[in-house]
Amino acid sequence: MAKAYWVATYRAVSNPNALAAYAKLSAPAITAAGGRILARGMPAHTYEAGLMQRTVVIEFDSVAQAMAAHDSPAYQEALAALAGGAERDIRIVEAV
Repeated sequence: MAKAYWVATYRAVSNPNALAAYAKLSAPAITAAGGRILARGMPAHTYEAGLMQRTVVIEFDSVAQAMAAHDSPAYQEALAALAGGAERDIRIVEAV
């Protein structure tokens, strides 16, 4: 089974306090669901249409595990805390 990567890129953060509340809840929810946070923070550099906004990369053992983490009650609680405080793009991709 191929590993999977959850890649979150932030287009805009409108409420830093909501983002902080989300981060406090999301990291434990993701790690409890088997995720390993590999990178998070501002890009060192961007190319093409890349935005200089927060980026997060999380490794899972499978796509199913990543999807289950996202859909878990604990992560949904974190999303409720974010409450529209950021515009993001989340993708789950399978490793080659």
